[in-house]
Amino acid sequence: MALFVMILRKMVQNKWLVASLFIGLLMSVALVSSMPIYSEAILSRMLVKDLETMQTKTGTYPGTHYSKLFFTKETPDKMNQIYNRVSKFIKEEGAPGFQLPVQEVVTDLQSKSFKIRPQNDPEPDTKRNVKSVALRSFTDFEKHIKISDGRMPAAQPVDGVYEVLLTERALIQYKTVIDSIFIIEDDKITAPIKLKVVGTFEKLADDDAYFRDTDLSDLTNSFVINDQFAYQQMLKDNIIPIAGAGWFIVVDYSKMELQHVDDFIATSNMIRDTMLKNVTMYQMVSESRALEAIATYMERAEQLRTLMWSLNVPVLIMLGFYMFMVSNLIADRQKNEIAVLRSRGAARWQVVTSYAVEGLLLSGIAFGLGPWLGMVLTEVLGASSGFLEFVQRVRLPVRVTNEAYQYGAIAAGACFLIMLIPIILATRVTIVGHKQQMARLTKSPLWHKIFLDVIAIALALYGLNTFKKRLADLQSLGLNAGDLTIDPLQFVVPALFIMGGGLLLLRLYPWVLRLVYWIGKKWWPPSVYATLIQVGRSSSQYQFLMIFLIMTIATGVFSASAARTINNNTEDRIQYGNGAEMVLTQQWINDAPPPPPPGAPSGPTAALVTDPVIHYLEPSFDPFTKLPGVVHAAKVFTKNEAAFSVNDQSGVAKLMGIDTFDFGNTTWFRDSLLDYPLNDYLNLIAADPTAVLISSTLAKQKNVKAGDTIWVGWEDVPQQPFKVYGIIEYFPTFNPNPPIGSVDASKEDSFSNGPMLIVGHLPRIQVQLALEPYDVWIKLDTETPTADFYEGITEQKMSITKIVNTREELATAKNDPFLMALNGVLTLGFVLSILVSFIGFLLYWVLSLRGRTLQNGILRAIGLSLRQLITMLAVEQLFTSGVAVLIGVGIGNLASKLYVPNFQIAFNPSSLVPPFKVMFEASDLVRIYTLVGIMLLVGLVILAYMLSRLRIHQAIKLGED
Repeated sequence: MALFVMILRKMVQNKWLVASLFIGLLMSVALVSSMPIYSEAILSRMLVKDLETMQTKTGTYPGTHYSKLFFTKETPDKMNQIYNRVSKFIKEEGAPGFQLPVQEVVTDLQSKSFKIRPQNDPEPDTKRNVKSVALRSFTDFEKHIKISDGRMPAAQPVDGVYEVLLTERALIQYKTVIDSIFIIEDDKITAPIKLKVVGTFEKLADDDAYFRDTDLSDLTNSFVINDQFAYQQMLKDNIIPIAGAGWFIVVDYSKMELQHVDDFIATSNMIRDTMLKNVTMYQMVSESRALEAIATYMERAEQLRTLMWSLNVPVLIMLGFYMFMVSNLIADRQKNEIAVLRSRGAARWQVVTSYAVEGLLLSGIAFGLGPWLGMVLTEVLGASSGFLEFVQRVRLPVRVTNEAYQYGAIAAGACFLIMLIPIILATRVTIVGHKQQMARLTKSPLWHKIFLDVIAIALALYGLNTFKKRLADLQSLGLNAGDLTIDPLQFVVPALFIMGGGLLLLRLYPWVLRLVYWIGKKWWPPSVYATLIQVGRSSSQYQFLMIFLIMTIATGVFSASAARTINNNTEDRIQYGNGAEMVLTQQWINDAPPPPPPGAPSGPTAALVTDPVIHYLEPSFDPFTKLPGVVHAAKVFTKNEAAFSVNDQSGVAKLMGIDTFDFGNTTWFRDSLLDYPLNDYLNLIAADPTAVLISSTLAKQKNVKAGDTIWVGWEDVPQQPFKVYGIIEYFPTFNPNPPIGSVDASKEDSFSNGPMLIVGHLPRIQVQLALEPYDVWIKLDTETPTADFYEGITEQKMSITKIVNTREELATAKNDPFLMALNGVLTLGFVLSILVSFIGFLLYWVLSLRGRTLQNGILRAIGLSLRQLITMLAVEQLFTSGVAVLIGVGIGNLASKLYVPNFQIAFNPSSLVPPFKVMFEASDLVRIYTLVGIMLLVGLVILAYMLSRLRIHQAIKLGED
């Protein structure tokens, strides 16, 4: 107990150091524990988004599971046993097993198919009016339909007649009307049964997930009867032979989170296994619509986890440095106390134990609070729409998980070990050795002796070279990112490069100081002269602070650049792929024959009666230019499989026909992609109607050069000559990379199997080749809303068949959970870097100033004014902290240029066009410089205030002590 009280008193005595240490500890635990919290939250959001996308594309509700049993030769008792067993399992274990709100559990029964004929058949001796039908029933059916004509059927036979419902489509299919009666004439039925159509129905709500087939097409050949009556007739009394029973489970997929994925998959498999225990594989169907989307999601989730860890590694290393620096400061301040305890007989383990208890106390508190702080960080990051940009959006499904506490425990344990390292080193020194060290000049640091800087840079460059080789393989072979194993340690190398670069420059730092001192030694005022002497002779004591600042600032710059690069490249990819802000496809009047009716002849016989060439009538282009907000509009013709021949070689290429002036004003293009601006190439071919531009893939594969003649045409269109004026590698919408999966390892480069492109003049293509429909590319002014543009299309009654809206795609990309996660993690890394650097910077200088109280008092006593003393401090900060900040910015920029391209591995580099480009925004650098400037200024003000409070008699008294 006495030891514990002593430890508490020591912590109170060094409250600022302990508080700083605890802040770093808490932030480390919070950051690490926020990873699984944020991962689960953002992955849950991503899963729901993927399922919503699936619903939009397929028009089916994803949160469903459908199981069906088919009965063949089972006895009635056996069928009842199987049905009751499976139905009980699905309702009591299956549906709840998904761990999601259950909206519907629909049981449907289906009879075998029967032959029926109208009761008043005008041709009873023929089979002309005989049709097939199956009886169907669904639980709670009446709650989800509305009667469009007639009435609901009775639950029991009326005068021996079974009443049924039909869909409108089935009514037409059976060529009948309400109140018609059909008679079952089939050997499967022992006695004749009459069926009376009493009504037709439709869905009560269009978006009702109750129906497995949203358009009710599965009921076209069915009559629907009451579910209780169907159960009695098909299973209990065995009057109507049953074909099968199905169970349709509908759950609320919008509530699905990462924690539910395993339950969803396991329950789907459990239902399938239960069915297989009762029937053979050929007698059952078990399918979940969401499983395919979940499989794709799991791949994206793994990519996201890898990226999130890789993005956090530099921040974790920085926090480790911070923890070590603060622990080292505590150990330095208490080395004298430790040496005295050792000299008075205390064993090393006893001293280490006392500090270990203190570390355990702080780590325990941080472990308890860290995951909850991590949850708060996750809430904040969920609102990020870009780097350091926040918007109001639906909150993420955040919760503190067991995994978060596991991560927090690992982080707290690692920090605990880091805190003990300086203490263990300090206990090796006796009181005599401690006094000897204080009297000697500071030794060269360990990293200087073992060339840690050179080793770190060598490892970082090796990692960079390895990544570049793997990326080249991905692009040249047309592979997916998952086709090659990418080592996650590839993302650790930026931190190694930052650390190694900082240490290498600090190795040169003393020589730079000597050069500065030598250049101005005849002119330096006393304050600057004294500062240069102080810093130059004791440069090693500043180096830990400097490497800390270098790492934090460089990490911040790297995070800013990575975020900006990922965001901008995502936007560029969308704009390049679409070509323009709006792309409209219009219906052209043509003489194409209508599709043949059912039963019509096909093949060669049908081809003889139709003209293979379709003639089109070009609509007016003027209405497009008058739509609201249109700044420029261009005609763009595209033929994806145009045939060409050149230099005795032939092939297939994408042909684009454009008007050069309109196209240049309308399209989006990153000019740095080509040797010259795109408009220069368009001007090159503008004067000659026969001129074309070709892709470098075509030039290399077919050995074509400028000046060659190339013949171009397509099916049923004779080839015409064009002259090659220029060779380009990129062009709007054109991807020169090999198609994914087109592996040709025997070739030497990526151009061996890449697509080819020919760009020519639209008027010549229309006159010399053929007049066919083209798209209209449109550029809008920034102030016109998309809704106004759409309204203009409606008002002019334009027959538009397709619209590509780049604005909408950019907005969707910003809300993509994958991109949200990257922005959130990078924003967190930047904010923590600046916060930690400020705390570390202030702590170091406050302690340093306190340690030099006697020296500053003497300087004041010999005549230096407070202003000169503050000037000395400012110069000292300039040559230490200021230099560290500049080095950090420089190394951060260099690390960004080298290592930010690593992140393109998450975006399928084989199809990434335009190429991944590292980008910097002036606004990001302004943020960094502003925050760092505020940090230095506030620190200087605090230190200046501390100097102003210094009293000479206190310093003299300290000297006497």
